[in-house]
Amino acid sequence: MITKDQLITAFNNQYNENPTNFYFAPGRINLIGEHTDYNGGHVFPCAISLGTYAAVAPNHTNQWRIYSQNFTDQPVQSFSLADLTQQPGGDWANYVTAMLDVLQKQHHTFDEGLDVLIWGDLPNGAGLSSSASLELLIGTIANLQYHLNIPMLDLIKAGKVVENQYIGVNSGIMDQFAIGMGKANHAILLDTNTLEYDQLPLNLDDNVIVIMNTNKRRELADSKYNERRSECEAALARIQTKFDYASLGAMTEEEFDETTSLINDGTLIKRARHAVFENQRTLRAATALDERDLAKFGRLMNASGSSLAYDYEVTGIELDTLVSSAWQQPGVLGARMTGAGFGGCAIAIVNQAQVENFTKAVGERYRAVIGYDADFYVAEIADGPRAIFEA
Repeated sequence: MITKDQLITAFNNQYNENPTNFYFAPGRINLIGEHTDYNGGHVFPCAISLGTYAAVAPNHTNQWRIYSQNFTDQPVQSFSLADLTQQPGGDWANYVTAMLDVLQKQHHTFDEGLDVLIWGDLPNGAGLSSSASLELLIGTIANLQYHLNIPMLDLIKAGKVVENQYIGVNSGIMDQFAIGMGKANHAILLDTNTLEYDQLPLNLDDNVIVIMNTNKRRELADSKYNERRSECEAALARIQTKFDYASLGAMTEEEFDETTSLINDGTLIKRARHAVFENQRTLRAATALDERDLAKFGRLMNASGSSLAYDYEVTGIELDTLVSSAWQQPGVLGARMTGAGFGGCAIAIVNQAQVENFTKAVGERYRAVIGYDADFYVAEIADGPRAIFEA
């Protein structure tokens, strides 16, 4: 956790004044339901206590000035609220201008500039959704500082527009939704087709969620993420030549099996099979959690991990090493990669008494195979974006 005093000191170092407001937006993990959000299926994510902080003060101009404590090699960047076009090489700052531009195009008015210091404790590129965390953080700052009264669902949708239309990642809505609707000690079962959702208590008894970071950066826009989405769309298009399914998420396993001859392509069958079967696994996992059948929940997590490795092929040696090693440890109910893959993080549900032995054993195996260390965090399930440190 980054403290209020740390934020004040860092803000003062950049702007020679003290901030007036403080904000936080969490990151997220997804327990199960991976690569289903853009296929009209269900996801089961939760917000975590790691996330992105901001210290803010009005600057009495028409400019936003922004600085990231995570990129100290970059100076304070500034832009006019009258010109929110993205700048070449703007990197993380483009998420800021894009989010404001989306809100401004929705006829929301920003009447004064702000000085903003950003400081996240999410590992960059770790697959815990630092980009969506930043998007919802900026949306929350604008919403509260300018008294816009924008519903959270609209901020969530704005963040997805940023990813799809500004950044160029053809992602679904899961990341923004998980962060925006986050609730402490709850996971969110979300139907990404209808946006209907349930916040379910995440009661793991004497178990905890351990996040395992490969320390291999993952850049969605440079990965095969968009390729996987295109493959699923191609498979669905072939199915739709004879059947009226709106999405892969609308199909059962049996219905999918009866359509594979229409797909008639080994790679496309594997991609679509993951999307269909993963959606059904997610629904069964939510039921298992509700019924307190944690052993079944863990087995479904493991099945998800295997499908992501062999059918969807989005893991790689780093994630595979963490997950396969986790499966072999005592006190582990289940383990799988989380997020888009191609690096980033995996998660495991581990008996609390075994966490120290677990991280030691998995960490040693990872170093032996990969040649450098993984990092481990015990996840705390957190609330969504909000003002913090208020009197």
